[in-house]
Amino acid sequence: MRKPNFLLITTDQQCADHVGCYGNTQLRTPVIDKLAQQGRRFDRFYVASGVCMPNRASLMTGRLPSLHDTRCNGIPLSRSATTFVDVLRAAGYKTGLVGKCHLQNMTDMPPEMPAPVLPEGKSAPPAGLEDAMKNRWWEGGYDMELLRRWREDASHRVQAPYYGFDHIDLATMHGDLVEGDYARWLADQVGDIDRVRGQKNALKDERYSAPQAWRTRVPEHQYPTAWTGDRAEDFIELAAKDAQPFFLHCSFADPHHPFTPPGKYWDMYDPEDIILPRSFYADYNQCFDPVKSLHAQREGGCARKTSTVGFAATEREAKESLALTYGMITMIDDTVGRILKKLEALGLDQDTIVIFTSDHGDFMGSHGLLLKSALHYQSLIRVPFIWTEPSGVKMQNRGSTTCALASTLDISTTILSRAGLAPYYGIQGVDLLPVVQEDHPGLRSAVLIEEDGHAPTFALDHPVRARTVVTDLYRLTVYDEGNWVELYDLENDPDELNNLAQDPAYATLRSQMFEVLARELMLSADRSPFPLGRA
Repeated sequence: MRKPNFLLITTDQQCADHVGCYGNTQLRTPVIDKLAQQGRRFDRFYVASGVCMPNRASLMTGRLPSLHDTRCNGIPLSRSATTFVDVLRAAGYKTGLVGKCHLQNMTDMPPEMPAPVLPEGKSAPPAGLEDAMKNRWWEGGYDMELLRRWREDASHRVQAPYYGFDHIDLATMHGDLVEGDYARWLADQVGDIDRVRGQKNALKDERYSAPQAWRTRVPEHQYPTAWTGDRAEDFIELAAKDAQPFFLHCSFADPHHPFTPPGKYWDMYDPEDIILPRSFYADYNQCFDPVKSLHAQREGGCARKTSTVGFAATEREAKESLALTYGMITMIDDTVGRILKKLEALGLDQDTIVIFTSDHGDFMGSHGLLLKSALHYQSLIRVPFIWTEPSGVKMQNRGSTTCALASTLDISTTILSRAGLAPYYGIQGVDLLPVVQEDHPGLRSAVLIEEDGHAPTFALDHPVRARTVVTDLYRLTVYDEGNWVELYDLENDPDELNNLAQDPAYATLRSQMFEVLARELMLSADRSPFPLGRA
């Protein structure tokens, strides 16, 4: 029996409710909505971490950041880590990645977190012993996605196999500033790419003043989203000529900031019409301390608006950012539409499972914030997840929504299961097939989310760590900073405005949720490697 093909579509930094089928009445995503009508939509799908590299590494390995060691942006995924794509490849799958990968660093910029201070009078460890693991990066090959290498060496390319991928068309960075294979292709089209893209070359549009937003000169058909769609179609055409089943990860670099939707997508949505989250208008004097600090920075004129970490926005900034984000998402939806038409034209739609998700969310106006930081509001940690089986495959309640708790960790386990392959030892995801195909109520009673900040924020001089547990009804987050604790009743307070952590009336619930967190932390401890013997 032929194994199924898989098309995994991911976006970068997209909230769950930034899809029409998730209840957004302003955003037009008819193609993705149709996938949900033909498959199963998960309403309670959570990331393993709220930032790019850790969660992308968790998607690939099915393991939490504390186990695969890509705890924060800036730490590459070890090349010795086993990925589910490795297993598919070993089982005879043709494996491909088009678009963003971000399992390695894209820039040479030094870490934003303070370096360890050498105690006075002490000698530093010798070379090779500075870290808890000897010669941690000994195997080399951690410059595959590095912008400088792509710019300085015309022969530089990703060397396959790359975390299990044999075919790679790489896009690094974001907006109209994408590099890698895309930039090489664009240079063939237009010559000097630095004369046509970026904020310095942007078209004038005085209606917009949001931070990190500009009207790109790059036309729609040459924009990174269109290029990613083109390369996906190319891969599918090659796969159609082969008897091998295929796994294709089509990874869009949008709608991550900077906000640069091209052509008609720039002003497709009017900022004046945008409806902000209700929490945008909350009383920030009553807010959780980290949120209060970000609003104080804005009022003091020192908000970090051009960074990658969250900041407090004005109403106009938030509306413009959402309008431009919606434009980028609609362009992705249009591009996904033509990829699916290619599958159908080649007769592959009846053998291909289509999966749609995002690597993490964005505050996008929630609590008056934009971008992301270690604040685990639903807009950041809850993402879309849709699994669509071919029409000929039995699937109970096709087109329905499940409220089963699920995690990015589960994607790897479920794909392997659907391919008839056992998971490797140490994988932490659960098999979602019973939920997808049989309407099972779910196998998770809670979801654990880890985050180790990579940059100082909240008016501190160092990053913070956060650990979150989400259940059917509640969210508890504990920080390593002071007495910061959050506890929300998600059923009665879906906007997460009333922090119950310090309310004596909820002391029992707080204790119960701490016990849930402790149990999830214990269950998440690494079981790998398997023992060599009895000892």
